[in-house]
Amino acid sequence: MAQRRILSFKHALEGIWSALKEEPNLKFHFFAGFVTIALGVFFKITINEWLVLILVIGLVISVELTNTSIEAVVDSFTDKTHPGAKLAKDISAGAVLVVAIMAAIVGIIIFLPHF
Repeated sequence: MAQRRILSFKHALEGIWSALKEEPNLKFHFFAGFVTIALGVFFKITINEWLVLILVIGLVISVELTNTSIEAVVDSFTDKTHPGAKLAKDISAGAVLVVAIMAAIVGIIIFLPHF
C-alpha cells in the first residue's frame, strides 16, 4: 500500500516535470509564481495575503496542467481538425485564461499598496 502511494507521487512528479519541459505556458506560470513569491518575501506580506497567493498560484498551475493533459489526450485521438476537439482545447485554454486573469487581479490587489 505505501509503495503504491510513493509510486503515485513519483508519477505525479514525472507528469509535472514532463509538462514543464514541454509547455512554454506552464514555464511562464511557474516563473510568474516564483516572481510573485519573491515579491511577497520582499514586501513582507501578511499571512492572509500569503494564503491567497499560494492558493491562486496553485490554482493557475493546476488549471494549466489540466489544460495540457486535455490537449495531449485530444491530440492523441486525432491529428485532423475536428470541431469537438477544437472546442475541448479552446474551452480548457479559456479556463486557464480566466484563472490567470483572476490571479493577476489578486496580485494587483495585494501588491499595489506596496508601490
